Amino acid sequence: MKSIKKVLVDEKGNRHYWSQGDLQTDLGILKEEDLEKSNGKIKSHLNKEFIIFDANFIDKLEKLKRGPAIITKKDIGYIIASTGMHRNSKILDAGTGSGFLTAFLARITPNIITYEKNPEFLNIARKNFKDLGLDLEIKEKDIYQGIDEKNLDLIILDLPEPWKVLDHAKKALRNGQFLVCYLPTISQVIELVKKSEGNFLLEKVSEILEREWHVEGLKVRPKSQMIAHTAFLVFLRNI
Repeated sequence: MKSIKKVLVDEKGNRHYWSQGDLQTDLGILKEEDLEKSNGKIKSHLNKEFIIFDANFIDKLEKLKRGPAIITKKDIGYIIASTGMHRNSKILDAGTGSGFLTAFLARITPNIITYEKNPEFLNIARKNFKDLGLDLEIKEKDIYQGIDEKNLDLIILDLPEPWKVLDHAKKALRNGQFLVCYLPTISQVIELVKKSEGNFLLEKVSEILEREWHVEGLKVRPKSQMIAHTAFLVFLRNI
């Protein structure tokens, strides 16, 4: 679908995303000409009221095409906060997948390169970057075979065997800078930490859990579902 322009929230709390044309919902039809010019509140032909606002970056991400599993926002935020990346940071991430992590990082620094060896995922990421209005350098490349760039400030790997990249990362990263690996299982963490000894400082291994709360007047409780384990984040520093 085209990049979304508006987000609507109905009286039941359901979200609707609009790109073009009339929007049909179970609470009525909203006309294109009304959607184009409306912000704040809008009513359907059944006189049902919706909250309406312009879609931002986060809203647009929700409707992008997904290939492999994505790195979640809770983990992305923790990577950004823990590595101290900034607008001048030079970053490489590998295992682009659908491009969600790369897209977030590109909003902080334009100096980002991403590697993806799977042609299918490569095409998904390119389309997603275009829909988000991002002009990014994406290479069809297997990082296990080497890293072209030098003097990097941060490398992020979403790969099953990141230890195969350690020698390449050692040469590509500036001293004291971070290699961050996103790993679903503890056995992968153990293997990575063992093979990184002597060349990298293990800064920390973290797991981020997120639980939302329901707040409605005096009815306040944690929501029954939470985003628990997604992956372990291993933070290594080049020494």
